Amino acid sequence: MDYFALYMFATVCLVLLAGFPVAFSLAGTALAFALLGYQLEIFDEAFLLALPNRLFGIMGNQILIAVPLFVFMGVMLEKSKVAENLLESMAGLFGSLRGGLGISVTLVGMLLAASTGIVGATVVTMGLLSLPVMIRRGYSPSIATGTICASGTLGQIIPPSIVLVLLGDVLSSAYQQAQLDMGVFSPDTISVGDLFAGALIPGLLLVGLYLIYLIVVAIISPNSMPAMPQPENKPDYLKLLHGLVPPLLLIFAVLGSIMGGIATPTEAASVGAIGAILLALSQKQLNLTLLKSVTQNTTMVTSMVFMILIGASVFSLVFRGFEGDELVQELLSDLPGGIFGAMVVVMLIMFVLGFVLDFIEITFVVVPIVGPVLLAMGLDPVWLGVMIAINLQTSFLTPPFGFALFYLRGVAPKSITTMQIYKGVIPFIIIQLIALGAVANWPGLATWLPKLIYAE
Repeated sequence: MDYFALYMFATVCLVLLAGFPVAFSLAGTALAFALLGYQLEIFDEAFLLALPNRLFGIMGNQILIAVPLFVFMGVMLEKSKVAENLLESMAGLFGSLRGGLGISVTLVGMLLAASTGIVGATVVTMGLLSLPVMIRRGYSPSIATGTICASGTLGQIIPPSIVLVLLGDVLSSAYQQAQLDMGVFSPDTISVGDLFAGALIPGLLLVGLYLIYLIVVAIISPNSMPAMPQPENKPDYLKLLHGLVPPLLLIFAVLGSIMGGIATPTEAASVGAIGAILLALSQKQLNLTLLKSVTQNTTMVTSMVFMILIGASVFSLVFRGFEGDELVQELLSDLPGGIFGAMVVVMLIMFVLGFVLDFIEITFVVVPIVGPVLLAMGLDPVWLGVMIAINLQTSFLTPPFGFALFYLRGVAPKSITTMQIYKGVIPFIIIQLIALGAVANWPGLATWLPKLIYAE
């Protein structure tokens, strides 16, 4: 009976693998185990009395209001052809260089990541827009698909990312719980802004490493990344500015207002949503049909996020009722290597779970379980959050189960094989691991900027 909480965790993983909806799998499994535990007299039903307060707290959480606003912003930019114009503008700047189209796709992926924050949307959008162009221009299918998958997953780490908003909220609670467990009754807090600032340098480092790799490949194997033919007329720089400047201004307005302490993430997200509407209006794409489609998509994604959050809340409550938090703390503390060993094991578990679970499930289910334990060992919460984000981004790229690979496979032409996609992402996985190792070895990459901005 001591391991009842772990049996529950294993059961919910099996249920999810069977293809049942995530939110109902989490809540249903938890309630079934709670009933079984009550019958066996090893679960106190008083834990479930805390559920209404928990759910009310979720629905009234000011930080989580940013989620539908950021989703609206991303979907609006995706459907209003802002991404298409961005790609055309970047291709006009770099396309005449050898490997220039790959560089353009990476930079557009970075900008879309910063403006949508949704991995699936970015990969699908880039796959539909840029993959046919890259193949038509003579790019190797593996390099083209690898570049799109890798740049599409930047939405995990580059702020303002929905992943970081959710992760910041969960880590804030875990950090306070860890301090209370240590007897600190006036706990420090971390904010989503801290996590945004912490993720900025590692995110840009990843983009830089991607670009270096593409430039090296273009030099070593020019036939795999040929230059686009020079246009007869000079590029229209006014049109380039029109495609590039508005999205950049929107990103800087959202991110700058959060990091500068001018606005909360929720307030900045509302600025982003209004800015996305104005961008669509400037592109002459805004109409009632588009607005209806964007609103419906936003409602669906937001409902999914909050249903999973409610299911995860039920799960974590029952998990604590079975003393699962104490069991996890005991297991991690007994691992060889102390903090290092515990961190390695948790990263490996999250990496594997990233094959079968989306970042939302991992954030809401796994982080509340292991977060307080790791933070109580003395780890920096911002550094831990950035490590988790990069780790999940890597698992989303890794064959054969990476989510980004499935997204691209769904929109790629049949002429491109699955093995070509797998082959293309391998160099980028190595780059991801290098970045993860760099942040692990030099925590200042994640902690320096938040301390500088917020003068901690």
